[in-house]
Amino acid sequence: MKSHSRSATAVVCLVLLFALAAWASPQDKKKEAQLRTVHGSVVDGKENAQASSVVYLKNLKTQAVKTYIADDAGKYRFSGLDPNVDYEIHAEHGAMMSGIRQVSSFDSRKDLDMTLKLDKKKPAS
Repeated sequence: MKSHSRSATAVVCLVLLFALAAWASPQDKKKEAQLRTVHGSVVDGKENAQASSVVYLKNLKTQAVKTYIADDAGKYRFSGLDPNVDYEIHAEHGAMMSGIRQVSSFDSRKDLDMTLKLDKKKPAS
């Protein structure tokens, strides 16, 4: 009788675990679906891809800065961004930099494609 009780308890525990996992999963997916992605390419003044450019993404709420080194095709990607936060993004390569672009929390798009053109000299430091 004890083994029957243990197996029944194990079954109940498994059912509860599956129910909890099923309940939590849609909420996680919903939260993930609300996050946004910013991606694009870094190009020079003649529209040539600029590999190994450094792209800077600044969270204007926390002032935290994330960086991404563009791939061989000049592509970059930042994902998992809070849609309720404003960001600034720009790229640098050698002595050149792009203009600073805004990613606004008022923009409801979840997937933003931004080309960053290296068309300014970096300020002397």
